[in-house]
Amino acid sequence: MRHSTRIACATALLLTLTTAPAATATADTGTTHVDGQLPSGATYMMDVPTTWNGTVLLFSHGYTSGPANPAQDAPDAPTKALLLQQGYALIGSSYASTGWAVTDAIPDQLATLKTFTGRFGQASRTIAWGRSYGGLVTTAIAERAPEEIDGSLSMCGLVHGGVANWNNTLDPVFALKTLLGSDVPLVNLPTQQAATDAANTLTATVDSAQTTAEGRARIALAAALHNIPVWNAPTQTRPAATDWDTQQANQYDAVKGLLKIAAFNRRQEAEVRAGGNMSWNTGIDYARLLGASSVRKEVTELYKQAGLSLTKDLAALNRAPRVKADRNAVAWMSTTSSFTGKLTKPQLSIHTIGDPLVPVQTESALKRAVTAAGSGPLLRQAYVDNAGHCTFSPAEQLAALHTLEDRLTTGGWQGTDPASLNARATAADPTTPARYVSYRPTPYLRPYDLAHPADGR
Repeated sequence: MRHSTRIACATALLLTLTTAPAATATADTGTTHVDGQLPSGATYMMDVPTTWNGTVLLFSHGYTSGPANPAQDAPDAPTKALLLQQGYALIGSSYASTGWAVTDAIPDQLATLKTFTGRFGQASRTIAWGRSYGGLVTTAIAERAPEEIDGSLSMCGLVHGGVANWNNTLDPVFALKTLLGSDVPLVNLPTQQAATDAANTLTATVDSAQTTAEGRARIALAAALHNIPVWNAPTQTRPAATDWDTQQANQYDAVKGLLKIAAFNRRQEAEVRAGGNMSWNTGIDYARLLGASSVRKEVTELYKQAGLSLTKDLAALNRAPRVKADRNAVAWMSTTSSFTGKLTKPQLSIHTIGDPLVPVQTESALKRAVTAAGSGPLLRQAYVDNAGHCTFSPAEQLAALHTLEDRLTTGGWQGTDPASLNARATAADPTTPARYVSYRPTPYLRPYDLAHPADGR
């Protein structure tokens, strides 16, 4: 609770201190562009069409490693151009720091909104939206500052929250270290260089393992513990249902990406903020986790091909020395970055089904929390048939936005089925794909939310 109070106080202070933007405004094809800086040091940007339709879109960007830390007010240039043509005002900040910056991001985003109102006037409608890590920031705004917005849109977001994210990131590297015989630290990484060294060492071990049938089976097991899909990049061949070798080859690429991006370097930065290791696998039954994985069949078949005993490897994982969390670090991550599931305004959450970095099962974690909190009617989720992280077309993003707007206008969800979303996408931008599909993700393997008091015991 002390962390929540500090966040609230910081937000109030920033909103009080934010002054008129010290920036230049220029007219360009009917749009006023403003750059400025907040008292926190974060920069912001705003683009307001001459024919503003009265809606402001507050965009929260994804994880930025730094040192570059630019403000963003839209997910991509083509989508931005379409939104400006339709009269939306676009705003967003850089956040005052890079990395796992949720304690900066929320007050900086709200301060940017206040600055916009002071310069351009009160919007008739305010929608918070964001993608990837920005989906976590957006959902946090929806829970903690609902009075500032009318609704929210998360795209490929970390809507499972911080504790769940780091627990599920630990599982695949724990399996790789244990089964492939690598001796690298997984947590309590002292520096970014130590994190890079550990990532490089384990990546080299994985590369060597990929040359044998036994190693490939074990890599597939590690991938399954993170629910890494078998088609996870647009450049990959989409494998047939029983093409186990192609499925595993695709996952191998994603596993190496996880090692290079999140499992070590990003973890180290988050541990510094949290004051220690915020994840654990004490008490975890890896046989049970595999049984709930979306790709368990592939693992079973690859183990058969390799002549390995899956039962023995799972037993080895369950016998291996476990990783214990620092209680204070868990408390920090839980308070700042996990969710209660209590929505008071409508939220739409969309996800690609082939996301290797933030697997689509995070949507199951969000639904679990929202349902337990009694906010189920306010949430809708939709799925895009594409591989990769945040690989939505402009048409698909606009369709989601317009669907949320209909909910705000009518008071009820309409046209959230794939056919309606695709029709809306094609109408919004016929030049880019419309690929919404009926889909139901499997459960998230390591859920943690504030609506379930038993989580983490």
